[in-house]
Amino acid sequence: MRWFRFAVLYTCLGLGANGALAADPSALEAMREGDMRKLVVHPEPEAVPEVSFVDAADAEVGLDQFRGKYVLVNFWATWCAPCRKEMPSLSALQEEFVGDSFEVVTIATGRNPVAGMRRFFEEVGVDNLPLYRDPKQQLARQMAVLALPVSVILDPEGREIARLMGDADWHGDSARAIVSALIGGDS
Repeated sequence: MRWFRFAVLYTCLGLGANGALAADPSALEAMREGDMRKLVVHPEPEAVPEVSFVDAADAEVGLDQFRGKYVLVNFWATWCAPCRKEMPSLSALQEEFVGDSFEVVTIATGRNPVAGMRRFFEEVGVDNLPLYRDPKQQLARQMAVLALPVSVILDPEGREIARLMGDADWHGDSARAIVSALIGGDS
């Protein structure tokens, strides 16, 4: 029954090219159940700062590199217990929706050595998410990340359209239906 309701909502969304929402964001809000009730869908897309972070080899990366797809940016840390609980569901979401339309981008903020990040991923069984770091918390501060974990959904233009504070089951029915609706049902 739940999937039927999501299918009806999806049909009524008025999705444009590349799954871009042409209707008002309240359609996404109606899809929120369980952990996704914490997802705050913005009435209008919000600009994201152009602050770089680094990969495991200390090469600079920017969120602009992910334009053209929906991106779930997850701010986390190796010492964060809720992050440990949440990370496997982010990995499963990435595995299910990997492609040209969607990507999960994990960014460890603060003091998180690459070796510790690798150990964390190994301990929780994650091998398909990136090892990005925001060591001086510049991006996190600019994006008003005050606690961890925080997940932000960006549209293909690189604007923030939703935010969830705290951990969530990102591979649950509601989260998967929201991502599917955003990207136009291609999984």
